[in-house]
Amino acid sequence: MELLLPRHKTILDLAHKDGSVRVESLAVQLAVTPQTIRKDLNILCERRLLHRVHGGAVIRSGVVNYGYDARRELAEDEKLHIGARAAELIPDDCSLFINIGTTTEQVARQLTNRKGLLVISNNINVANILYQNPNIEVVLTGGMVRRSDGGLVGQMTTDAIGRFKVDYAVIGTSAIDPDGTLLDFDSREVKAAQAIIENSRHCILVADYMKYDRSAPVRVCHISQMETFVTDRQPPESIAGICAESDVNIVLAAES
Repeated sequence: MELLLPRHKTILDLAHKDGSVRVESLAVQLAVTPQTIRKDLNILCERRLLHRVHGGAVIRSGVVNYGYDARRELAEDEKLHIGARAAELIPDDCSLFINIGTTTEQVARQLTNRKGLLVISNNINVANILYQNPNIEVVLTGGMVRRSDGGLVGQMTTDAIGRFKVDYAVIGTSAIDPDGTLLDFDSREVKAAQAIIENSRHCILVADYMKYDRSAPVRVCHISQMETFVTDRQPPESIAGICAESDVNIVLAAES
């Protein structure tokens, strides 16, 4: 699978800003041929990041998520900084949930040298990142393995989460609605996330700026249920206002 080029990420940024992109205008703006842009758009559409239309491409419908590899590359640097900043908020010698998501996996990578952690996760990738540290106990919830990304979902997963009460939870989301609703695509994943939130004393939401421009059909919870929101840039005014009213602490990764 081809890696996303910086030009591809520019095209995605423009598409998220305007809702659509056109071949001819992109060719002029990026100083490449229309043929190159058509190839770029075909790659992005094959990765389920855009939907091809005559003369250009549009943002995909908010009912199907991007593929795992594509999600991992989107806002990659931002997720790295968010992961590092969120990990600073988690002390040694505590218990925590880490749920499914490419941003939550970045948090796990920043915890690999810590000690005294008990990490419960429904994310196989998180377990693979952390299990080799003898000072970290890793518990996988069990459940059905989602082949697309190694997430564990289903009733067994939700039941297992309910057996714990932990100090912290690291929560990701696919989209943040202007009214503060956190949204995702898979109702089974959402049920697991809701159980994690219910059984955690301090919930840390980790999400990059692209989540404000996306949509998804399944409600997870409201951002007011979080204690901390770690992100890469100042949220839109509506979200910042909700956080202020609900005593949700906004932590900018750029400040780390």
